[in-house]
Amino acid sequence: MNDKVIGIIGGMGPEATANLYMKIIKATKTKADQDHFRVIIDSNPKIPDRTQAILYNGKSPVDDIVKTAKNLELIGVDVGCIPCMTSHYFIESIQESVSYPIINAFEEVNKYILANYPRVNTVGVLATSGTVKTGLFEKYLDNINIIYPDNKDQEEKVMQAIYGEYGIKSGNLGEKPLMLLKEAATKLVQNGAELLISGCTEIGLVLKQEHLDIPIIDPMEIIAQTLVKL
Repeated sequence: MNDKVIGIIGGMGPEATANLYMKIIKATKTKADQDHFRVIIDSNPKIPDRTQAILYNGKSPVDDIVKTAKNLELIGVDVGCIPCMTSHYFIESIQESVSYPIINAFEEVNKYILANYPRVNTVGVLATSGTVKTGLFEKYLDNINIIYPDNKDQEEKVMQAIYGEYGIKSGNLGEKPLMLLKEAATKLVQNGAELLISGCTEIGLVLKQEHLDIPIIDPMEIIAQTLVKL
């Protein structure tokens, strides 16, 4: 029986949070309801935007993320995770505030690539401008050449697909954001990417493996697999 209690520090955004929960369910080997993990989710969409804080001196999300993390601690979770890649910029402060371990998605992605794609040299990343600016992928990925869309594509395709009027955070999971992300991803492939990372949890909601000819890594899939194996 899976007795571990998993906590999801969620709401950044809500659909990405729900998507991670579903991935945990799918990753769990069960024969009955009782075989599943107990999962506690605090989906707090009131947390200030992470990219705004990093790039434009907006309100820091740390206090609200910490409060959310502490809510899970009060309930008694054994391990936590954050279904928001940009929020990992603040993960040290968040981890210091609670006693349970928080899985670092970047560290797990690095382990996964080393184990499954050891010969890959160049990885393309689609992520928020906040994540790109922080250099988180450069910090955590070992000996890998990381490429991003150029500034124009980053703003007009990737950020529009995530934050735009018809973007994923507006509840649109259809053709418009998919088209923009496919265009940005295709250019990365043309520039030498052998592997693509969906470096924002919203991207994995629309961009799937069947849309590209190179492997796509969804960090939330890796997190789900990591959690159920702990």
